[in-house]
Amino acid sequence: MSKPKHPRGLADSEAQAIAHNIRVSPRKLNLVAGLIRGAKAQDAIATLTFSKRRIAQTVKKTLESAIANAENNHQLDVDRLVVSRAEVGRAIVMKRFHARGRGKSSRVEKWFSHLKIVVAEQEAPKAEAA
Repeated sequence: MSKPKHPRGLADSEAQAIAHNIRVSPRKLNLVAGLIRGAKAQDAIATLTFSKRRIAQTVKKTLESAIANAENNHQLDVDRLVVSRAEVGRAIVMKRFHARGRGKSSRVEKWFSHLKIVVAEQEAPKAEAA
């Protein structure tokens, strides 16, 4: 006896990639994720390639993984992919202490994030009958 198969949570025209425990705060990661939301996949890769933010390369790797999943696992057309969702979530928070003056200390919080990128295939544009 085994457990029943878990149903797929995405539509047939979608694929995803998830990156867990990225060492950047969710606020900073959401700024980079906002650059690619709703963009075509190739345009999003170009945007991330030339972004000056440090975390853009990690987001780019996750996006390329989602595109590869769409192509290899779900047989979707790479040229028609768009970034339908780029979700950022909170992960763990490491707590550290920083020595201060007069024998005191203050807490330093080091935030981690989760990133989920979903790419979807657009419908082919219909040719208009003249």
